[in-house]
Amino acid sequence: MNQRHKFVRRALTTTASLGALTLALMAHDAAAQTAGTGQAATDDAAEVGEIVVTGFRASLQNALNIKRREAGVVDAISAEDIADFPDTNLAESIQRIPGVSIDRDAGEGRTLTVRGLSSEFTRTRINGIEAQASTGATDSSGGVNRGRGFDFNVFASELFNNITVRKTSSAEIEEGSLGATVDLRTSRPFDKMGFQGAISGQYGYNDLSEDWSPRFAALVSNTWADDQLGALFSIAYSERDSLEEGFSSVRWGPASADGGFQNGSVLPSAATTYHPRIPRYGSLEHSQERLGATLSLQARPGNGPTLFTMDMLYSKLDSTRSENFLQAWSLSRGADQGGKPQVDIVDFEIDPDTGEMIYAQLDDMDIRSEQRFDVLETEFKQMTFAVEHEFSDRLRFNGLVGRAESSFGNPVQVSAIIDRQNVDGYSYDFRGNRDLPAINWGFDVTDPTQWSVVGPTGAQPRSELRSSSNFQENVYTTGEASLEFELNDSLTLKAGVSRKEYESSSRAFARLANGAPALPAGVSMADVTDLLEGFGNNLDLPAGSATSWIRPDLGALQDAWDYQCNCNTGVAGGDFRLIGLNGNTSTYGNWRDVTEKDTGAFVQADWDTEIMGLPFRGNVGVRQVKTEVEALGYSNVGGVATPVTGVNEYEDTLPSLNLAIEPMDDLIVRFGAAKVMSRPPVTQLVPVFTLSAVGAASNTASLGNVELEPYRAKTYDLSVEYYFAPEALLSFAYFYKDISTFVQTAQQTLTYGDLTALNPVAFPATAARPATSTYVFSTPTNTEGGPLKGFEISYQQTFSFLPGPFSNLGALLNYTHVESEIDYCTTPSCAVIVTEDLVNLSPEAWNATLYYDDGKLNARISAAYRDAYYQNVPGSNGATGLIPFQGKSETTTIDASASYNLTDNLSLSVEGLNLTDEENRQNHGDLGGSRDSTYVYHHTGRQLYVGARYRF
Repeated sequence: MNQRHKFVRRALTTTASLGALTLALMAHDAAAQTAGTGQAATDDAAEVGEIVVTGFRASLQNALNIKRREAGVVDAISAEDIADFPDTNLAESIQRIPGVSIDRDAGEGRTLTVRGLSSEFTRTRINGIEAQASTGATDSSGGVNRGRGFDFNVFASELFNNITVRKTSSAEIEEGSLGATVDLRTSRPFDKMGFQGAISGQYGYNDLSEDWSPRFAALVSNTWADDQLGALFSIAYSERDSLEEGFSSVRWGPASADGGFQNGSVLPSAATTYHPRIPRYGSLEHSQERLGATLSLQARPGNGPTLFTMDMLYSKLDSTRSENFLQAWSLSRGADQGGKPQVDIVDFEIDPDTGEMIYAQLDDMDIRSEQRFDVLETEFKQMTFAVEHEFSDRLRFNGLVGRAESSFGNPVQVSAIIDRQNVDGYSYDFRGNRDLPAINWGFDVTDPTQWSVVGPTGAQPRSELRSSSNFQENVYTTGEASLEFELNDSLTLKAGVSRKEYESSSRAFARLANGAPALPAGVSMADVTDLLEGFGNNLDLPAGSATSWIRPDLGALQDAWDYQCNCNTGVAGGDFRLIGLNGNTSTYGNWRDVTEKDTGAFVQADWDTEIMGLPFRGNVGVRQVKTEVEALGYSNVGGVATPVTGVNEYEDTLPSLNLAIEPMDDLIVRFGAAKVMSRPPVTQLVPVFTLSAVGAASNTASLGNVELEPYRAKTYDLSVEYYFAPEALLSFAYFYKDISTFVQTAQQTLTYGDLTALNPVAFPATAARPATSTYVFSTPTNTEGGPLKGFEISYQQTFSFLPGPFSNLGALLNYTHVESEIDYCTTPSCAVIVTEDLVNLSPEAWNATLYYDDGKLNARISAAYRDAYYQNVPGSNGATGLIPFQGKSETTTIDASASYNLTDNLSLSVEGLNLTDEENRQNHGDLGGSRDSTYVYHHTGRQLYVGARYRF
C-alpha cells in the first residue's frame, strides 16, 4: 500500500471515528434534553460549575496537580477510579506523556523511549524501589530482554493507581537514568478511607485472529479501628489470542556475499546490488494469559506519628508463540550449505536509484517451510516495607526495604524445517509493492509429497530440527533510610543513605541435534506435516500469492523422533541430549552472572519561599554513589567451558539543581541542571572471549569488558508552564544532554601477538597461530558521546467555555522534537566514523486526544505518532564501502474508547485499539543512501473490548 493510500485510509478512519463520537454526543444531548426541561434544567445548569469532576477529567486534573506542585520537570497519569486505569496497557498510557514513545510486540506496548533515550537508559521503580521485568519477543522485536530495560506488558494496568515520569534529577532520587525515572505505584487502603470495592469484566475481539478473549479485574479495600488499620487486595486476569501476519526478508545482502551467484557476472555491479536474504511470508500465532495481584497493608497505631506500609505485587505472564514461515533459503547461504553459488539468475531488474534487485527469477533454489514453537513464562514478585515516622513537627524519618524478582523462562523452543531443494522457476517481485512481493515458489507448496526432511542422495542433509531453552533472572534488593528536618517554614534539609544489589543471571540449554534424522520406516511426509490455511487476511497480498502451505507438524515429529527424550538415539542426526555448558559451545554466551552493589548517600535542601514577592521553590543537592561489579561467564578453551571472572568499581558524584518560580499567577518557569549516569549494558560486562578456528575463512576475536565505565552526561532543562484555566495547561520545555561517555563495540585490527600481550589466558601463544597473523578484534569500549537536545510542546484543556454539552469536550495535544549526534565506529581501527542519531531515537513524535466527559458519558479518541528510528548502527549485511543500518518506519496508532454510567455504581464500556491496523514495518538501508529495503512488514489486526464495571 503506497503512502497516499495509507494517508487516505487513516484520514477516513479518523473522520469516521470522530463522526461516531459526534453522533454519541448528539444522542446523549438529546436524551438529556428529553429527561430534563423547564425550571429543573435551569437549576441543573446553574450548578454545573459546582460539579466535582470524575472519571477521565478527574484523572487529568490529578495529573496536573502532581505536575504543578513538583520542583522538577514531572509528568503523571492517574487512575480514573479504583482499579480503573485509563488504558488497558501501561505502556500505551505512558505514551500520552510528552517526550514518551513506545515500542510494541505482537500489537501490545512493551518498552518505552523517553526524550530519545531507550529503556536501557530509563529506570523504573515500583512502590519506591527499582525493578526490572523481562519477557520474550520475536527475534525482530528484540527477542529475550536480557538488558536493563523494563517490559511493561508483564503487568495489567488495573493493578496501578499512578504513574509518574521524572524527567529531571534530584539528589534524593536514586541514580541510574539518562532519560527519566518512571515511578509506578499500586493502590493502598489509606488512599481513601473506609470500605470500597470494584469489579470489572471485558471481552476482547481481534479482527485478524477472529478470537474472543476475556479480561477481569477486582479490588476490595477497607480500613478499621478508627482508620488505624487498612488492607487492600486487587486481582486482574486476562487472556489474549492474536495473529500476526506479513512478509520479512531477514535483512538484504549484497549479491557478492556468500560466494556470489553461480552466474553473478550477469549483474552490472554485484558488490552494490542488494537482494532479500531470506524472502518469506509468515503467520505467527500468539496466545497469552496474564494474572496479577496486589496486597497492601497499612497501619497508623493510635493515629499517631508512625505509618507502616507493606506492599506486595505478583504477576505471571504465560504465553505461547507459533511461527510459521514459507521461505527461500539459498540467498543467505554459502557453497558448503548448497547456497548462493549454486543459484542461477534467469532474469532480474535492479532499481537504479537504490541498487535493490527488486525482481529476480532464479533456478536451483532451496525452499523451506518452518514451524517454530515457543513457551514463554514470566513471573514477577515484589515486596516492600516502608516506615514513616514524625519525631516532631519538624523532624521526620523515612525507611524502605524491598526485593523485586523477575524470572523469565523459555523452557520450550523447538523449530522444525522441511525442504524442497534445487527448485527451478522461483521468482520474487517487489515492483508492484515494496512491502509485499509477489512470490512464485516454483512448485505446489500444498503437496506434502513435494517436501522432504533430508537432502537428495549424496548431499548434506539440510533440513533441521532445533530444540533449546533459556532463562533470565533479575533480582533487586534495596534498603534506604533518610531524615527530613524543617529548618523553618521555608527550608527543609534532607539526608539519606541507600544500598542496592542487582543480580542478573542467564542460563541456556540446547539439544545437539541440528540436521534432521530420516523418518522411520512406514512414516511419510503426509504423516508429519499439516496444512496451514487462510494466510493473508486483510493483507492486500499480490494476486496469485500462496495462502496455504505445508508446514512441519511438531506433535507428529515428536511421535516419529521422540526429540524431547534427552537421549542419543544412535541414529545419524538423532542426538537429542539437552546440553548446557560442557559439550555445547553454542550456549556459552548465555551462561553469565553479573552482580552490582551500589552504595549511595545524598544531602539535599528544599525550599518554598518568595523572591521579590514571587513564589519560588526548588531543591539543590548532591548524591555520591559507589558501584562494585562482579561478572562471571564461560569461554571455550579446547572445547571445555572455562569460567572467566572480572571485577570493577567506580564512583560518581552527582550534583543536581531544580528551580521553579511563578512570575505571575498560574505561570511557572522551571530550570533544572544535573550530572547523571546510567550503568553500562549488562550483557557486555562479562569478560568472555571468542577466537575463530585455525584455518577459518577470516580471523576474528572478541573479548567482553567488565571495566566499562557508565554512560555519563550533564543535563539541562528549561520549561514554562501556563495553567491558564481550570483543567488546562500550555507548556514548553527545552532539554539538552551533553553525553560525555558512550558504550559501543569497537573493532580494530591486531596481530595475534598483540592479542597474546593483551590477554594471554584468552589468546595463548601457539605455533598454530603465528604472532604476525592479523585478527579483527571486537570489544565493548567507552567512547566519546555527543549532544542530545530537543523540545516539547504540550496543550491540555477542557472546553468549558463552549455552550451546552460541548463544554464537556476537551483535548490533550503534545509534540516532541529530539536530535542527537553520536559518533559510531563502523570499521576496524575506527577508520570510518559516522555521526547519526542514537538508536531508538525518533526525531519527531506527537500525541493527540479528543475527549468528552460529563460524568455520565466518557468518550475519547487518541492518535500517537512516532517517527522512523534506527535499531542498529552499524547494521548487518553491508556492501563494501557502504554502512548499513536497521531501523523502524514511522507509525501512527489510533485508539478510541467510550463508557456510560448507567447508575452511580454501574458503567458499560467499549474500547477499540489500533483502529487502522497499523503495520510494523522495519527497514534495512545504507547510511547516507536512498535504500529503504523492507526487513519486516507485519500487521496484528484491530482489537475491540466491550465490558462493564461495578463499584460498591
